[in-house]
Amino acid sequence: MNDLSGAGGASASASASVCVCVVVLCAAWCRTCDAYAPVLASVAAEFPGLARRWLDIEDEAELLGELDVETFPSVLVFDRDAVRFFGPLTPQPETLRRLLRSTLADGRPARDLAPEVQALAERLRAEVLA
Repeated sequence: MNDLSGAGGASASASASVCVCVVVLCAAWCRTCDAYAPVLASVAAEFPGLARRWLDIEDEAELLGELDVETFPSVLVFDRDAVRFFGPLTPQPETLRRLLRSTLADGRPARDLAPEVQALAERLRAEVLA
């Protein structure tokens, strides 16, 4: 599992073995996001082949593009082929576990996504799953 957190993005540990990425879109001033960081680390460790990425919407506004994030934390899950989930998520470990289990088992792309979400996933896909 790769931790691709922090400004600047990918680490040297990113590899071809990573097949799914979960990205948490937050802001440095958000206390809920602060509390969510250890939840993400703990739950993500349970899923082999999962990369995680913390994206600060203010520090990495250029990467975020035109996507407007209003609710924190918002979570983006994608793989090499498609976005599997995007939306706000309550900051409990079991909620993230259920989301990842169902998303990974289902395999269908998320529906009704804004083009800005798809564009962000494409930019991150090049960084994380290259």
